[in-house]
Amino acid sequence: MYAVIKSGGKQYKVSPGDVVRVEKLEREPGASVEFEEVLAVNNDETTIVGTPTVANARVSGTVVENGKAKKVIVFKYKRKKQYKVFRGHRQRFTAVKIDEIKGS
Repeated sequence: MYAVIKSGGKQYKVSPGDVVRVEKLEREPGASVEFEEVLAVNNDETTIVGTPTVANARVSGTVVENGKAKKVIVFKYKRKKQYKVFRGHRQRFTAVKIDEIKGS
């Protein structure tokens, strides 16, 4: 069984027991989280695709950790103009363990 959820403008394919890194959520580790924007649900026999979401479908999980991803280096350069900019960025994330998929 799996579901496709939307969180932070991105889509994730999740199954019970998976740990998924999503955009930062304002939750503490150990708190429960519920994703209501479920785009598709597959229960090994049928696939239900929403228009745009599946009615009465929810994915619940538990927050494992909050953290920062590895650094991404941004380097801008223009030749012959003495222009160089060197910056880095670390995206914040929340790791969520998927507990249960409730589908229609």
